[in-house]
Amino acid sequence: MTDAESQSLQERYAPENACFGCGPANPDGLHIRSFPRGDEVVAEWKPETRYEAFPGVLNGGIIGALLDCHCNWTAAWHLMNQAGEDSPPCTVTADYAIKLLRPTPTNAPVFLSAKVAESEGNRATIDGTLTAGGKVCATCRGTFVAVKEGHPAFHRW
Repeated sequence: MTDAESQSLQERYAPENACFGCGPANPDGLHIRSFPRGDEVVAEWKPETRYEAFPGVLNGGIIGALLDCHCNWTAAWHLMNQAGEDSPPCTVTADYAIKLLRPTPTNAPVFLSAKVAESEGNRATIDGTLTAGGKVCATCRGTFVAVKEGHPAFHRW
């Protein structure tokens, strides 16, 4: 495995990012680690009891943060490759919707996967899935936009 393959997108391209969901530099964050695998981006994340809504079940807001950040990185990765760039653009969430399909257990890792559904110019629509125990627990569809100079998120990573 090469260094690029062992590092997540977040670690490789945004090691100083302090985002709660995906920032490697946030000591209190979720530390999502997203990896490109073929036409999708995947991640594994281990819940902790402090993120539970009630015993044994992951909080819906945490599920939203996991899918939002993971899908955002999927969009950034796609837009970078589409443009032939060496680093991803800073992307922000324009919209996203989460469907909570069943309780997400916290006794084992959860798996995130995301794929590009549509892409045009500086924006990508991403479909994401959160699976636990072999069952889809939540899905997401979001639109993510690369921002330009002058936007507060420009070059945040």
